[in-house]
Amino acid sequence: MLTIREIECILEAVLFTAGDPVPVEKLADICAQDRKTIQGILENLAGQMLNTPRGIMLREMDGAWQLCTKPAYADYIAQLGTVRKTPGLTQAAYETLSIVAYRQPVTRAVIEQIRGVSCDGVLLKLQEKNLIREAGRDDTPGKPFLFETTMEFLRAFGFASIRDLPKLELNAEEFALEDLPLD
Repeated sequence: MLTIREIECILEAVLFTAGDPVPVEKLADICAQDRKTIQGILENLAGQMLNTPRGIMLREMDGAWQLCTKPAYADYIAQLGTVRKTPGLTQAAYETLSIVAYRQPVTRAVIEQIRGVSCDGVLLKLQEKNLIREAGRDDTPGKPFLFETTMEFLRAFGFASIRDLPKLELNAEEFALEDLPLD
């Protein structure tokens, strides 16, 4: 039987080695523990890391966990020269990504209707950067692809889940709700 400290050590080692977010279910399997126990240990460990002087922290993103460096040390890490950076995006890419994030899953046609311009190239770039992915097909004529954000989107923009997106406040004088497609 493993102690809590031993499980913490296993989780740290696994998450350090993985580099990318690991689903809590996978971590529970690795530690031969139930999901609830591992979730509690991870939350406790994340609190410990945030409240002690350390260079790393533990982040949860949509049910997966990842070891990350604390933002306060970004300038030092940048001196390595080989860091993952938040993707540099054009204004069109940010607009398209915002629509996908808030309306997901969403079709290209809906995105283009909202933006008023074609977005094929932008969607392709966002997919290449692994910020969005195809999420199946819509049941409308032609069965268009649906797009949604990815775990990389959450990581790159610092969200634990899509529910953490800032709430949109709409001013009725500036924006008529009937102009927004609701499909």
